[in-house]
Order: sequence, then structure tokens, then C-alpha cells
Amino acid sequence: MPYEPPTHTVERSLRATTGAKIVAGVDEVGRGAWAGPVTVCAAITGLRRPPEGLTDSKLLTIKRRTTLAEELRTWVTSYALGHASPEEIDALGMTAALRLAAGRALEALPVRPDAVILDGKHDYLGAPWRVRTVIKGDQSCVAVAAASVIAKVQRDKMMAELGIDHADFGFADNAGYPSPVHKAALAERGPTPHHRLSWAYLDALPQWRHLKKVRSWADGSVPEIEGQLGFDF
Repeated sequence: MPYEPPTHTVERSLRATTGAKIVAGVDEVGRGAWAGPVTVCAAITGLRRPPEGLTDSKLLTIKRRTTLAEELRTWVTSYALGHASPEEIDALGMTAALRLAAGRALEALPVRPDAVILDGKHDYLGAPWRVRTVIKGDQSCVAVAAASVIAKVQRDKMMAELGIDHADFGFADNAGYPSPVHKAALAERGPTPHHRLSWAYLDALPQWRHLKKVRSWADGSVPEIEGQLGFDF
């Protein structure tokens, strides 16, 4: 399906309106998975023309995405990855886990960005970062698209490696997201050490439900955990 290539329009706007000289694009992958970390990439690209075919990683074939990620790693001015583990997701909730992973990525960059373009409509990053949220930024903004591709390829590789010891779960194919293979393995074997134990899928597994972790506020209320997918899909 044809798509419009990403541009530097938002970055140019940030530079003009805020005086920012260094702008990073930030995108995440793994938000809705049942297993594995949530991964965030921060990429600085400047205003150079991007590689041909750059767009949101979800619109690319595996082969093209992998090839493009290799090209981007040397094309970008700099990039860094940050992760939040399943244990951190269970303890903090997804919004705080995203903030943690994004902060780790941004802090790992060799230079500190003056502004951040964040994919989506919600600013999960917040102070001290100067943030501009852009819906579908992974399709429209060069730096965010680059971050999207690098993050997706890196996390997929991590999940394939984790899946070596858990072959029945199909992590190399589903990257920890819901799939029939993943669902069947969970029902038979229960969660691995890489699963998020606060996720709603455990509610549909009576024999493993006792493993579920529930966060609660100081007043005893139970917060909703964002981005979950239940067992029915």
C-alpha cells in the first residue's frame, strides 16, 4: 500500500518555535505484549534526507525492516535503546515503565536532546524533557520512524533469543504478543520467567491464576494497567 514518506516538518517547527538545536525522535515497541520487555529507541537524525522506504516499522516486511535497521544504525546521527523489564512493568504499570525505558534511552544518547518528538497522543515522558507528541509520528516524522524501525528489530531479536529456551511459545514469531501458539503454550505450561504476571491473560488460566501479581495504591485501590490484552483475541 502506498504511503507518504516521513518528513522533518515537526523537527523544523520545534527548532523554529523553541530554539531547539538537537531533536530526538522516540518510539516504543512491546507495549501490548504478554512477555518480554517494553523497548524504547531514541534517535537523532538531523535534517538529512532519510533512506529510501523509511516508515513505521509495522508497515514493513520483516526482510525490509531488518535491512533498513542495519542501514539506519549507521545513517542516524546517534541512537540509543532503553528497556523496562517484565518485573518493572508489573511493579510500576505500563505508563511508568515506558517513562523509565524512554528515560534510559534518552540518557544513553551521547548528546542530550533539547526537544523530543514522541509517537502517540499521550506524553508518558514528561519533565524534564521538552516533548512534542505526534499521532502516527512513526509514519510522519523521520526521527520517530527511524526509532520505530530500530526498536522493533532489536526487540524482535531479543525475543527470539529468549525463545530459544521456550520453544513452545513461539517468541521468534510472535515476539511475546498474543498468538494461537503462545496461547496454547501458556495454557499447558504456564508463564515463563519472561512473562508479565500482572497482565489480564492470567485471568483466563485457572491453573496459573495464583501467579498473578496485582499492584495497588496506598489506599488499597487497584489501578488499571494500560495496554493489556486479555486471553480472548
